[in-house]
Amino acid sequence: MTKRLTCDVVVVGAGMTGAACALYAARAGLRVALVDRGSVAGGTTGAGEGNLLVSDKEPGPQLELALHSLRLWAELAAEPGMGDAVEYERKGGVVVATAPEGLAALEELAVEQRAAGVEAIPVDPGELRSLEPHLAPGLPGAVHYPQDAQVMPSRAAAHLVRAARAAGARLHTGWTVTGVLRAADGSVRGVRTDQGDIHAPALVNAAGTWGGEVAALAGVHLPVLPRRGFVLVTEPLPRMVHHKVYAADYVADVASDSAALQTSPVVEGTAAGPILIGASRERVGFDRSFSLPVVRSLAADATRLFPFLEQVRAMRSYLGFRPYMPDHLPAIGPDPRVPGLFHACGHEGAGIGLAPGTGQLIAQVLTDKAPDLDLTPFRPDRFPESDRFPEEETE
Repeated sequence: MTKRLTCDVVVVGAGMTGAACALYAARAGLRVALVDRGSVAGGTTGAGEGNLLVSDKEPGPQLELALHSLRLWAELAAEPGMGDAVEYERKGGVVVATAPEGLAALEELAVEQRAAGVEAIPVDPGELRSLEPHLAPGLPGAVHYPQDAQVMPSRAAAHLVRAARAAGARLHTGWTVTGVLRAADGSVRGVRTDQGDIHAPALVNAAGTWGGEVAALAGVHLPVLPRRGFVLVTEPLPRMVHHKVYAADYVADVASDSAALQTSPVVEGTAAGPILIGASRERVGFDRSFSLPVVRSLAADATRLFPFLEQVRAMRSYLGFRPYMPDHLPAIGPDPRVPGLFHACGHEGAGIGLAPGTGQLIAQVLTDKAPDLDLTPFRPDRFPESDRFPEEETE
């Protein structure tokens, strides 16, 4: 018999952002159905490093959202049993300059970030080894970001879903959304899945890298594209890297529009012992092929920052697809083209950190409350229909 379920809002996508949307909507008193064709954290979230960062963001809307989300992450971590469960750690970040000209640019950015509310502390060469004793000698300096934090992404998403269910949300994994149900006036009235229809006056597109596909089911264009990245995982070690440490080049790579391969060293320890090594970025569609040259580049970059890694075994590597948007801002909020359609996707590599703020903002607009942040920069309809990538035209 075909299932027919009724609720107030359907959230499509059970990654970190979808989990946060479901949690805050359920806590706001809405009846929520959280739907995913796979498992919880089975997509981009499960391939992430769990970074909650302000250090890599220039002043602007995304940094405001990051600061807001950091406060919410701290609140979530303070809930009974949540902090240890999600492996929340306010470890701080250290952004290292590898050349004097890079240090000048880094310090200039830090001045702007401090004016926007970020703790950004200059670190001279003599102090740098006290923060990270195993860094390579001779580096010209760095900036320390005490607010940067980390969670274990798969566990964190699972616990947010658990909290959402405790607040009344229903979880449906293994349900593929095949269509958006529309009323005669064009407004959303639910979704069609391979397991049956779910009727609701609101749909939240939290499908991450696949957000463009969900948007298309509703008849609108949202230019979300996959940006592939690899991560190397070492054997378990005593704590050798105390912060998230990356070269200043990483900030430029994050902001780049290039589809070509870019790598810059990002190194961090984990509570379980292995060290995670990134980061690479390239737009190659959903190509899941292993790339030995990329992994070799990551390893070489990391050993230049931390020479001891030359003697450490890499146990495995994995890849994921960041949901890339052309202006590097996510789509958050109502879509004026389709009444009842809301978007919460396109966060690229920042989705873990930005998820609580995104979820809270979505819950606020769903319940007709004024959002804590101005959603204008995140408008889903800010891209013209003609603004398509070559990858989109050939798919």
